[in-house]
Amino acid sequence: MTTRAGFVALIGEPNAGKSTLTNRMVGAKVSIVTHKVQTTRARIRGVAMEGDSQLVFVDTPGLFKPRRRLDRAMVAAAWGGAADADIIVLLVEAHRGITEGVERILEGLADLPQGRTVALAINKIDRVEAKVLLKLTEDLNERYAFAKTFMISAEKGHGVKDLREWLAGEVPESPWLYPEDQIADLPMRTIAAEITREKLTLRLHQELPYQLTVETESWEERQDGSARIDQVIYVMRDGHKGIVLGRKGETVKAIGQAARTELEEFLGRKVHLFLQVKVRENWLEEAERYSEMGLDFKDGN
Repeated sequence: MTTRAGFVALIGEPNAGKSTLTNRMVGAKVSIVTHKVQTTRARIRGVAMEGDSQLVFVDTPGLFKPRRRLDRAMVAAAWGGAADADIIVLLVEAHRGITEGVERILEGLADLPQGRTVALAINKIDRVEAKVLLKLTEDLNERYAFAKTFMISAEKGHGVKDLREWLAGEVPESPWLYPEDQIADLPMRTIAAEITREKLTLRLHQELPYQLTVETESWEERQDGSARIDQVIYVMRDGHKGIVLGRKGETVKAIGQAARTELEEFLGRKVHLFLQVKVRENWLEEAERYSEMGLDFKDGN
């Protein structure tokens, strides 16, 4: 039997649907999905099987104009993920078309080494009429020589099977890179922290989600088969701590319950989740925090 395996980098603007597509391809939730932009920080790899091919998805942070150190590290991680991959898939939102951000990404693609396989996936196709889709497809293919173009809805699953089957035939012949039943190469501690951070992002508004991070401090396997997980939510100011805690601790309690429910579903067993909120004014300038997120602190320079 000839097996194939390779890395597929999904790139695009924030909120283009990269995390949703990763989760749809893998068939499980391995990437944080919220309505807020710039929520994916680490390069999360989801592993999907298609026939005799193993597809390892690198769900990169959205490509945008960076302002802060964390932004710069995220954008560097995204382009790093693209440069290392066997195949790149550019996601463009059908209803937004060729934005200034898409223009910048097309320029970045032109700078990649020659011979790289790049496919185009126009996402959220249910939001526009067929003639708009056709025009957008023509315009994008005039600007870059895409190997193949797909029309998809990552949320509803339309066109995703065609994309996955094509990718399966394009990745190089190779032994599988991961065990057949593995769906992600992130440590469970990191996935647990991402799940809690997602709940915080959904619950809190404005800029605060970008001013906080979550770390799994300890993970204890108990004799009854359950797990005790202790996490720290780092915020930058005392005022932020108050917002996260909420009146009489109600907000953090609700966040903890939502995260615990999803963790139990993900792990298939009982979880005891304990959250602490700590103020660290300069966490955005601490190399250790970046390592926890799978980012390179130096990339933020």
